[in-house]
Amino acid sequence: MGNLLENDVRGQIGSQKYLCTISWRNGTFLMDEPEAIEGKDLGPDPYTMLLASLAGCTLSTLRMYIDRKGWDIPVINISLNLHQENDIELTTTITRAIHFPETIDADIKKRLLIIAEKCPVSKILKNNIVINTTL
Repeated sequence: MGNLLENDVRGQIGSQKYLCTISWRNGTFLMDEPEAIEGKDLGPDPYTMLLASLAGCTLSTLRMYIDRKGWDIPVINISLNLHQENDIELTTTITRAIHFPETIDADIKKRLLIIAEKCPVSKILKNNIVINTTL
């Protein structure tokens, strides 16, 4: 099975604490940490990027489904956050709230909730993840 991305995502950090340059197939962006933990807040932090991936994937998946069904839902909003508990083992819970500015039929809402759960990034985060690291 091949890679999901055509090109690797690459990162680099210099001497400035937390400031990373991330390169992707079409450009670069900065990642940093908030000033409260000694970053300069010049870009989103890693947790924000993780949630942004889930937000973008969820919204795109919903948009494709809504368009295919021909439903008149012009705008979809989403908000996400996460928290961690360390009881016996570390548990991370992501909250994802999807909002529609207009009233949507309850049956359509139920279907859209099922579709949101099927977005590819949701599937990645809910399944086993293996990280193979080399030096």
